[in-house]
Amino acid sequence: MDAVRVALLREVLAGTEWLQATRRFAGSLRASVGPRAGGLLLVGSERHEPWHLAAHLDDEAAWSGLPELSPTLVRHRVPEGGAVPAHLAVGLGRLERAGRGETLLVVAPDDPGAGLLERVNDARRGGATVLALDGGDAELHALAHDALSAPRAANSTSTPSSTWSARPPGRTACRARAAAAASRTGWPGWPNTWRRRHPRGGEGACGPYGRG
Repeated sequence: MDAVRVALLREVLAGTEWLQATRRFAGSLRASVGPRAGGLLLVGSERHEPWHLAAHLDDEAAWSGLPELSPTLVRHRVPEGGAVPAHLAVGLGRLERAGRGETLLVVAPDDPGAGLLERVNDARRGGATVLALDGGDAELHALAHDALSAPRAANSTSTPSSTWSARPPGRTACRARAAAAASRTGWPGWPNTWRRRHPRGGEGACGPYGRG
């Protein structure tokens, strides 16, 4: 994401609770990772593998000089054979060995599933810090030390385990703010580009996990 898009996103979310909520959660993540690389485990649900977040965290680790932010992606299904690189061949069994000094970041916009919840519980019992980005799953919140929710429902309010609430902006207000921001930042093609990419954008389209 370049500087123009960052500025646009900040403008879109101005006046909502998302900026403060995400800063707080990012602070929890920074504080929880140990000083050594390899201590951050990233896992998604069976249907959602967080490749993009893994890439963003890798970039952040490089830009900030904090190698501990570079995650180990834990996968529900590891392809068989020797063609898979070692860093892409880490299965769910890794969560059973997670312990003190390690952080497990769970990304589950949909149902995390009983199997994953059991592994997350194992990691927490082993001493790992558990953080969650989710769609409001109560069981995952009960296991997480801190969480940030982004429910898909248009009028729902997220309630992370830290008692934080964040409501995504409505569609009309969102697009109005975005259009105004684009006119100042000079992002070409707005709003037509956004319409092509998000033809069915709903109330939550500007929040994390918004429908596109």
